[in-house]
Amino acid sequence: MKAAYFVGKEKIEVREVGKPTIREQTDAIVRVVYACVCGSDLWYYRGIAEHPEGSIGHEFIGVVEEAGSDVKDLKQGDFVIAPFAYSDNTCPHCQAGFQTACTHGGFFGGGIPGDGGQAEYVRVPQADGTLVAVPDVDTLSEDTMASLLALTDVMGTGYHAAVSAQVKNGDTVAVVGDGAVGLSGVLSAKMLGAKRIIVLGSTHESRHELARKWGATEIITERGEDAVKALMALTNEVGVDAVLECVGTKDANDTAFAIARPGAIVGRVGVPHEVQINAEVTFFRNVGMRGGPAPIRAYLPELLDAVLKGEINPGEVFDLKTNLDDIAEAYAAMNERRAIKSLVKVSEL
Repeated sequence: MKAAYFVGKEKIEVREVGKPTIREQTDAIVRVVYACVCGSDLWYYRGIAEHPEGSIGHEFIGVVEEAGSDVKDLKQGDFVIAPFAYSDNTCPHCQAGFQTACTHGGFFGGGIPGDGGQAEYVRVPQADGTLVAVPDVDTLSEDTMASLLALTDVMGTGYHAAVSAQVKNGDTVAVVGDGAVGLSGVLSAKMLGAKRIIVLGSTHESRHELARKWGATEIITERGEDAVKALMALTNEVGVDAVLECVGTKDANDTAFAIARPGAIVGRVGVPHEVQINAEVTFFRNVGMRGGPAPIRAYLPELLDAVLKGEINPGEVFDLKTNLDDIAEAYAAMNERRAIKSLVKVSEL
């Protein structure tokens, strides 16, 4: 089969590799229909974080081709959404709503053959606990299919930031970052009832346009101290009720905690890189912190329902569409900020 293969900094190749097989009877083999490139993949692509040579990618939707004998809730031919982390959905951590900490779980795209989402086929461990079947998929539009793909990570991650920050009706919310996760955070804050949503992001108008469409009321393009001053001026020096940190850099985290009003919570979903949180500053301002890898499986039922009802269309975040053979361009376009997020069509439904 064809699969994206991480070689090293700025090097993604498409290689012929062995098709994955059932290893445990709780596995399923999924034929990938759509995959995509994640902002976190770019940390490896840019050489900022380490990744072993091999399979890559953790966002995919597709069709169950084969299932182990212990898989009871899925059958061959089912169209499924795969969260970026697999889980049994039964252990104490899963039952508490944190499937990314499953005692029998793990993450896709770690370099092991057959576990990368940017491929024609993927082996899915703990299939019953991980995969969510979508009925009547042949009646859905391509736009809706793109939104289903967004639910594998980016939309659920933005939603996790909003939930972690305890966004509630009438809040003034700041979203730090206007990448795919930050934009999904804007949509999520709007879903949870935020009245005012201030985005701290880039100067890219295409991102501003989508942010406004999804609920942003103001956009700040300054960085660092200038961004903090701009936001404080907009809020009469009060700060915001909730902050969604959707980048992961030191600057983004420093900004997020600086603009949180006393008693606010910062919902952190940007994978941290060289970040240190000032415990004394947060202590004396009673600023809280929650977040981490988003438990997508916990949010899938409600987010899937919202997509199928047409209440949200997170697939609009994909502004570049390509195929598996051209996945190097999908990476390059995002790396060069020519695209917010790249969708990769792998096969026909």
